Amino acid sequence: MQPSDGRPRDAGGGGHVSSVGYSDDHVPAPAEVSGDVRYDDPWYDALASGWGETSGTVTPPAPPARRQGPGGATADVYLQVHRSEAFQEVRSRYRRFVVPAVAVFFTWYVAYVVTATSAPDLMARPVAGAVNVGMLAGLGQFLTTFLLTWAYVRHARLRRDQAALELRWDTQELARERGGAA
Repeated sequence: MQPSDGRPRDAGGGGHVSSVGYSDDHVPAPAEVSGDVRYDDPWYDALASGWGETSGTVTPPAPPARRQGPGGATADVYLQVHRSEAFQEVRSRYRRFVVPAVAVFFTWYVAYVVTATSAPDLMARPVAGAVNVGMLAGLGQFLTTFLLTWAYVRHARLRRDQAALELRWDTQELARERGGAA
């Protein structure tokens, strides 16, 4: 069996295999020695998260440093935008919808679960034929999930998307003015 990188595995005793997966006879490329990880590496996310490593002693590589322009750090642009009134308004609109919606939905879900476990006679009460209160409440969970998704998308489209798009353009313009790449 071969590993996904195309190199044959050591089949019994030919050389020591390190925790990185190279045998003694493998000569690593310069990027492998320095620990640099390129973004075009298909295993970048898996390696950075520590997936597939045999011991917990190997630390994942740090992400590449952010580019800075000659006029100022790109990070300063994002800090400036984060402190801006427009950004705070977009975040405020988001929170004004999401916090109450999550609270209502979570309360409705917990009420359904608690009622189903503590009042089975109520949930077993027939409504029409074989359909009972518990079935209707369970279907209501699905219905409210779809309604909440629709309401969130509508709210985002009407109250946040345009402001967020304008903020994005402003951020990119600021980054270009300062010589950074956004």
